[in-house]
Amino acid sequence: MSIKNWIQNERPREKLLSKGASALSDAELLAILLRVGIKGKTAIDLARDLLTTSGGLRQLLESEQNILCQHSGIGIAKYAQIQAALELARRHLYQNLSYKDALHNSTETKKYLITRLRHKQQEIFACLFLNKHNQILGYEEISYGTIDCSIVHPREVIKKALSYNATTIIFAHNHPSGMTTPSTADKQLTTRLIKSLALVDIKVFDHIIVGEGEVFSFAEHKLI
Repeated sequence: MSIKNWIQNERPREKLLSKGASALSDAELLAILLRVGIKGKTAIDLARDLLTTSGGLRQLLESEQNILCQHSGIGIAKYAQIQAALELARRHLYQNLSYKDALHNSTETKKYLITRLRHKQQEIFACLFLNKHNQILGYEEISYGTIDCSIVHPREVIKKALSYNATTIIFAHNHPSGMTTPSTADKQLTTRLIKSLALVDIKVFDHIIVGEGEVFSFAEHKLI
């Protein structure tokens, strides 16, 4: 049966408008993004199939284009719609955070960094640049590495920080392995960057490692 023939308050879009987005299941929300199904399946049927075969919502949303487009009913257009929705969510988090004191809203800062780095398959070193009021001036990915290593040159970090006229920096990088325990190299790099940035009067507030289900904060563990 087509969704058009469902009782009106059971249709995903109408349900969202009457009860709010939080009242919808993952499949119903995804069906709104997909808009239409395929022959013999409604958009919700297609959404449920995608969630099941992908292993869940997160795995589906983080799938590469070539993987997701292997599913029946998913082409480049639907992949683009999903990616656009994800990027809107990231930008919403960023804009909310940019109006606040990032140093005193650590939970939101971590959430934003998770959305940026958790799904990456290679190690990436990034920075959040802050002004004297601890408001975010920008986010930059500085270095890209292999699955377990990225090379970070202090001069690149300093150059970016000066371009933003930043007074404080929060470092972040991901561990594709999923573990968040800092390595000896992570600790040495942090120390080297802190010393280099001190020469231009820029403070380092934290270094956050993003893993599978959690993050590690150098500041919270008194490593900075």
